[in-house]
Amino acid sequence: MAKHLLCSADHIEATDASAAMIAQAKRGDFSSKLYFSVQDMFHLPYADQSFDVVIVSNALHIVPHPEKALIEFRRVLKNDGTLIAPTFTHAENSPWGNLQALALKIAGFPLHSRWTSAAYLAFLQQNGWTVCKSVVLQNSIPLTYAECKKVERR
Repeated sequence: MAKHLLCSADHIEATDASAAMIAQAKRGDFSSKLYFSVQDMFHLPYADQSFDVVIVSNALHIVPHPEKALIEFRRVLKNDGTLIAPTFTHAENSPWGNLQALALKIAGFPLHSRWTSAAYLAFLQQNGWTVCKSVVLQNSIPLTYAECKKVERR
């Protein structure tokens, strides 16, 4: 995904918890303004308010305690920044989607959260985010795309 965003940014930090995924992402040609590294989304090595945009793509449903990741994203995101958080909303799976979810679990991607689209958006809001835009992409496993801003803490 990061390689497709190069024209939209001066600097991109592309991270994943998996060294194998980072190795795969590094294959081929890419810009010098794109940096790849293995990172833990719960403990990012970046300074507070470092980024204009944080994208967490299809990860919140497979990690335990995704609300803790949202706290870390809030920390590294600038006050006027945007969180883009598409994720599968498995609670609305078709029978084929349930089979695909089982295959993902067997492959090592357990589902820690099985949200409906509405429940996912509510989860984001309950954890300090204003959902500015959302779209549900229907498929055997629906994907809920969400763009969010920080809710001001009082």
